[in-house]
Amino acid sequence: MYMLHYDPFREIRRFNGHRNRGFRGFGSFGDDAGRWQLPLDVLERDDGVVVTASVPGIKPEDLEVTLEDNVLTIHGKTEFAEETQDERFIIRERRSGKFQRSIRLPESVNADDAVTHYEHGVLSVTLPKAEEKKARRLEVGTPTA
Repeated sequence: MYMLHYDPFREIRRFNGHRNRGFRGFGSFGDDAGRWQLPLDVLERDDGVVVTASVPGIKPEDLEVTLEDNVLTIHGKTEFAEETQDERFIIRERRSGKFQRSIRLPESVNADDAVTHYEHGVLSVTLPKAEEKKARRLEVGTPTA
């Protein structure tokens, strides 16, 4: 007879696997060494989508934003000073290296009218919805007698 065993830690392991995906590249070697995940927010409004990315300390000219086939890609590189012989880090938490983040956008956005804005280490990409894809309010009618 086949018995199904209950594993109370299965969901915890599954959650940890999803969480650890955000840490890919830390401690690795090869092409991904020094890569880090770019944190961002994606907000959908009635008139469009706004993507906001935190890129503190990075100059706007060091960022590249591309949009192809409704996939928005933000990438760049940041470097910090290295240790010298007469100094060493006690704590080093700031990230450095290459970063890239790609997200698929809804089909309803109009990529041709996308606008970027950078201020105080925050990059915003605003993508309006195409007119034919916007929700329309329909009037509810009553039958006339």
